[in-house]
Amino acid sequence: MSQIIALTNQKGGVGKSTSAVNLAASLASLDRRVLLVDLDPQGHASMGSGIDKYDLDKSVLDVLLGEASAHEAIIKNLPVNFDVLPGNGDLTAAEVELLDRDERQSRLSTALSTVAENYDVVLIDCPPSLNMLTVNALTAAQGVLIPLQCEFYALEGLSALLDTVEQIKESVNPELAISGILRTMYDKRTSLTREVDKQLRDFFGDALLKTTIPRNVKVAEAPSHGLPVTHYARFSRGSQAYRVLAKEMIRKLAL
Repeated sequence: MSQIIALTNQKGGVGKSTSAVNLAASLASLDRRVLLVDLDPQGHASMGSGIDKYDLDKSVLDVLLGEASAHEAIIKNLPVNFDVLPGNGDLTAAEVELLDRDERQSRLSTALSTVAENYDVVLIDCPPSLNMLTVNALTAAQGVLIPLQCEFYALEGLSALLDTVEQIKESVNPELAISGILRTMYDKRTSLTREVDKQLRDFFGDALLKTTIPRNVKVAEAPSHGLPVTHYARFSRGSQAYRVLAKEMIRKLAL
């Protein structure tokens, strides 16, 4: 049975899309069938997977609006070895477009139900905000993976996200649970990182993943080449960290 995991954090710049792409690639390298859904209007996950976000015949917006099926919009046979349901700036219209639609918060869930059996894992890259797109992702998912940078503002706004997760769980999706907190851009040499690290351990306990993603120039360079770092610089520290993350997620969630 496929597991659907939403990667979300309303704070931008925490490595959310980067982690979505590289986790997808790392899981695929471990023989998991992976679909990556780009629900972020910035389209970074699509670009990082080698897709031209400005030249899409169909996108996830068409799927949400019922103008295309997920099967029609998914791009397959990519060099990255996983499939992508792409997104781009057109998604900014989704909030308004969905207002008058029936079952507006469960449209992604309905669409993915027709293709989920073809995959072991579906990863959803959410926008950096708690809007209708994020609600759709949380309604469709069984798990939530929260990338978090170890900095001063790391915990700010996180309570709002956790409240939203709890509301979705209570109202429409009782299966929803926190799959893990992922520390990104991690540098244990700094006192700030160690201080935030302690706060995260105290607050989240076992939900805090053991794997950390280090600051690594190769991770930052890879998207400009339309590749995950696991393809662009497979022996880099960043690439190795994402492979370790994939193995931890497989163990933790029985993927």
